Amino acid sequence: MKTLILGGVRSGKSRFAETLALNHAQDPTLIATGTAGDEEMAARIAAHRARRTATWTVKEEPLRLAAALSTSTRPGAVVVVDCLTLWLSNLLCQDDAGLLDREVEAFLRTVPSLPGHQVFVANEVGFGIMPINALARRFGDAAGVLHQRLALLCDTVVLMVAGIPLGIKGDPATLSPKGRRAS
Repeated sequence: MKTLILGGVRSGKSRFAETLALNHAQDPTLIATGTAGDEEMAARIAAHRARRTATWTVKEEPLRLAAALSTSTRPGAVVVVDCLTLWLSNLLCQDDAGLLDREVEAFLRTVPSLPGHQVFVANEVGFGIMPINALARRFGDAAGVLHQRLALLCDTVVLMVAGIPLGIKGDPATLSPKGRRAS
């Protein structure tokens, strides 16, 4: 099963993804794409770490997501990727102008063949105004296209609003085992 969780900043995406993963596996894996480039981001990463139990396996991979997924997934296991928009930002900030396109294509080619359950977390950035600079517009375009293409590959798509999961695609009831809440 493949699940895409979209939402704004502090909408509850990561917490929902973590709960969902724990509802399906005792020892989930997290592929973290964020890097602590400043003090505020370091604090965000620390807060996420503090919230997770020791049962999580954490792999940090800011660029080569397809490769990390290929080595982290297995039948019956759950892998959470948090988050795709940070991954896109990391790729956009590299000196290699073609890296973004190559890595996104590798990711989208890899996803359909992955065993187990994957939960992809991403910020929905398309609800705001048109950005004023070219880099921000490129980022918004890349995120929007990635989300559309990935949503086609996913069984379930959820939009988080104020901590509440809204089913966009698939049956939200399938997100958690019977009798357990996934929020």
